[in-house]
Amino acid sequence: MTALEIARIPVLSDNYVWLVHDRESRATMVVDPAVADPVLEAAAMRGWTITDIWNTHWHPDHTGGNAAIKEATGCTITGPAAEYARIPTLDMQVQGGDTVRLGNHVASVWDVPAHTAGHIAYHFADDAAIFVGDTMFAMGCGRLFEGTAEQMFANMQKLGSLDDATRVYCAHEYTLSNARFAVTVDPDNAALAARLAVVEAARAAGEATVPTTIGAERATNPFLRATSAAELGRIRALKDAA
Repeated sequence: MTALEIARIPVLSDNYVWLVHDRESRATMVVDPAVADPVLEAAAMRGWTITDIWNTHWHPDHTGGNAAIKEATGCTITGPAAEYARIPTLDMQVQGGDTVRLGNHVASVWDVPAHTAGHIAYHFADDAAIFVGDTMFAMGCGRLFEGTAEQMFANMQKLGSLDDATRVYCAHEYTLSNARFAVTVDPDNAALAARLAVVEAARAAGEATVPTTIGAERATNPFLRATSAAELGRIRALKDAA
């Protein structure tokens, strides 16, 4: 089985849309299309035809391109069953424990509520990749808009159980601000200080900083490193106020 080809498409001010292609079946999937035109253009440039959209949650900057991409391609849209009423373009509803396929590549669906009540993630175990939407960021986690610190802590524990090499595809370029905050709550972490320097240089050069890996997050992400829901909640409150 050939490896998935994954392309990063920057849109809006800081969103990333992920274009995922299986060379054998020629199936192409879009994760969380905020808008349509840049995604359609990126696929056309590569000679790929979009067959699927996978949504992680209902927020408009993750679903705003659904209708136009479906109109242009006839693709199938899959997303969280718990948020079906807020994503009217869905064709297939999934929840934790389900599996979805892109050609011969199988992803398991994880329930990861907290940022939104029905947020899900897609884990390609055989490809060592997970698409997490707004649940985890490089050195950060999503705001607790519709859930609790206990839920987000459980999410972090589950993500932290993955192999260090697992690539984490999140939906925003928040890494520099997250790193600058992280060093204020974990000032003695040498790995974090070193990563901040790397990120500052990358962003100064206009380079993207994601995907990240579970190993990098285990070493530097204060939310993944939190030892209790109370600690995660305290750090999240500090970040919200920053």
